[in-house]
Amino acid sequence: MFLDEFHSTDAGHFCISAEQASRFAREIAGDYNPIHDPCARRFCVPGDLLFALVLSHYGLSQRMTFHFCGMVGDRVPLHFVEDGAGTVSVEDAAGKQYLRVEREGWTLRDPATVETFTRRYVAFSGRNFPHYLKPLLEDKGVMFNPQRPLVIYDSMGFSLEDHDPCDLDLEFAGAELDVKGKRGEALLEFRMRCQGRAVGTGSKKLVISGLQAYDAEKMETFVTNFTQLKAANPCSA
Repeated sequence: MFLDEFHSTDAGHFCISAEQASRFAREIAGDYNPIHDPCARRFCVPGDLLFALVLSHYGLSQRMTFHFCGMVGDRVPLHFVEDGAGTVSVEDAAGKQYLRVEREGWTLRDPATVETFTRRYVAFSGRNFPHYLKPLLEDKGVMFNPQRPLVIYDSMGFSLEDHDPCDLDLEFAGAELDVKGKRGEALLEFRMRCQGRAVGTGSKKLVISGLQAYDAEKMETFVTNFTQLKAANPCSA
């Protein structure tokens, strides 16, 4: 399985090292958010890696909603918890919850289908910045602190209309940004298609902290550095 190299398992638990998390972010998602760097002061495992592990373990349900409740650090032992009503949680040994997943409808378990869906969504998700967020920030006249950018995954959800999503493709369907003081909430929407046929919709919510007045020069410098870093370490997905 393609996720085997991005986590380890032992006695019913799984854990993710900072190095594994960072490689997943860059190689699979093309995600260069600084909080996924192993040496980051506030390092956390990418939410999309937890998302991928849930799908790998439980399959792809018709309707799923993922609520990210906490930041997973380096090598934290985690396990899945089911409540019997379709909800799955990712928790540590102390019972702290990091992710809650609500599932409804039918479920697809074919490994190839689940992997294709996972890879396509994660690649889409990794394009948060600058593709989708920069125009939103510029339009609202705000930006994150370029010295300490903090963009956190809040939630995502989707609904499928087809039992057999073939060669699934995800496309951007719009975005909006709600600014409340120094905090912003960005909603990114997407459509899912198979060979041009609509098969579902979804959205992703991000929280941006430490907002300040938009500075075009500082933002362009940040984007240039970000783009150069990404070009030097191309995504392999």
